[in-house]
Amino acid sequence: MDLDLKNRNVIVSAAANGIGKGVATSFARENARVILLDINEEDLKKAVEEIADLTGNKPDFFSCNLRNPEEIAKAVSYAEKLNGPVWALFNNSGGPPVGTFETLTDEKWQMAFELTLLNYVRMTRAVLPGMKKNGGRIVNHTSTSIKAAIDQLMLSNSLRTGIMGFTKSLAREYGKFGILANVIAPGRIDTERLAEVNKAQAEKAELSIEEYIRKNLENIPLGRYGKTEEIGNLALFLCSPLNTYITGQSVLVDGGMTAAY
Repeated sequence: MDLDLKNRNVIVSAAANGIGKGVATSFARENARVILLDINEEDLKKAVEEIADLTGNKPDFFSCNLRNPEEIAKAVSYAEKLNGPVWALFNNSGGPPVGTFETLTDEKWQMAFELTLLNYVRMTRAVLPGMKKNGGRIVNHTSTSIKAAIDQLMLSNSLRTGIMGFTKSLAREYGKFGILANVIAPGRIDTERLAEVNKAQAEKAELSIEEYIRKNLENIPLGRYGKTEEIGNLALFLCSPLNTYITGQSVLVDGGMTAAY
């Protein structure tokens, strides 16, 4: 199926590793003009080369601090000058610190707010003028915590639901411009972030990491962790011109793990 993404300008944030990198790889396979954003330039360079080897399509990158509005504006300006109007934005961030309520300071709350929610607001604000003229797609990465709270993830549970409200409001306010906005909410995807969460939860349960993972997989009907490219596959459709009527929605990619409706 031709998703009509060839040569379209696509920005993927927090793309040097994990889900962001997997999503960027998927777009590169569709011959989109992909720009990777992240804070570590060396990690970005490595990701670019790996994606080029896998897909034959070498993305570009821009090193920026996603908590800095000036750097975000510069990154979007760079992408527009290089590849024209931004068609698709995949908003992403590293997960906020693991912790329970009494372990989290005001500083951690502020950092998580800036990285997890305000980052998405600023990225969207930067691409919006071009999208209002040309249409476009916005996909916001969250977590299954928007449907069911996850132990040890107080910050994620609190802020990811805010992203859902933000996305729904975007869809309602900007649909008239041909801008569609949706949420992808991954479950347990095999990344470094998952390894961090598993370690914290195994320690709380007083289990070895191996025993914890075994028990954890019993709660996933498909019996395995997800792959980053499985997030990428959904992002491709939601960001493609073939998606003409899905907006303001959240889609869980969790192998059937989440029991909540």
